Amino acid sequence: MPMTQKSILITGSSSGIGLDAAHGFRALGWRVFASCRQQEDCDRLIKLGFESPRIDYAASDTIQSGLNEVLAATGGTLDVLYNNGAFACPGAVEDLPRDALRAIFEVNVFGYQELTNLAIPVMRKQGHGRIINCSSVLGLVALKWRGAYVATKFALEGLTDVLRIEMADTDIHVILVEPGPITSDIRQNAIPHFERWIDWKNSARAAQYVDLRERLYSDSGPDIFELPAQAVTNRLIHAATAKRPKPRYYVTKPAYLMGFLRRVLSTRFLDAVIGRG
Repeated sequence: MPMTQKSILITGSSSGIGLDAAHGFRALGWRVFASCRQQEDCDRLIKLGFESPRIDYAASDTIQSGLNEVLAATGGTLDVLYNNGAFACPGAVEDLPRDALRAIFEVNVFGYQELTNLAIPVMRKQGHGRIINCSSVLGLVALKWRGAYVATKFALEGLTDVLRIEMADTDIHVILVEPGPITSDIRQNAIPHFERWIDWKNSARAAQYVDLRERLYSDSGPDIFELPAQAVTNRLIHAATAKRPKPRYYVTKPAYLMGFLRRVLSTRFLDAVIGRG
């Protein structure tokens, strides 16, 4: 690897935000490690010319082996870690069993934390680095039926904020990217988790699940404010290359709006605004 070539490890690269980011950074001349949860997706990306270590946030052994593969290829360095992979489990909070929360936190929070903890010593040793975590507008505000996902993103926001403060005495920048509606497979990928964990037929809200299931199983087209994944990549590139990156990068108008409303409205008024949406 040329000494001037930067390296980035991107998780959740099989589609959507991660895949677009992989293409975007490769176009800039970066050495891209586009990791995926499933080996068949890694194999597909390898055929596209990417280096694609397998990293499954729910499996610690793949987190360690995936990072080891990256470090072996770069001679022990890593400029940027982009924690991106995540999933959703739709359902009312009162219908979420403990094991459902445990499963989603294993991926959306604990996996991020484990990989980050392994990357920090590498970045300390080389004297620089950037850790960029993909949060969501749902890490800023709550939305009904999305309690499990919201809980993980609120937790990620807190962990990332504290890590950023703690890393202020180093040259390791810690950054949040907070997308709103982005074209991706997250809705389709949420269906197996909904079917596994939510006993909606026996819920007190069974009648309300009719509308949720219609939206979950039907492709109604893009949301009014939905942007392509490239919108996230554009912000991610700035976060990875700016001399002084921002602590937070909002993506899409809803993310900017909710970030503003959260600061200026009371909880009661914010609940009313979101409840009408």
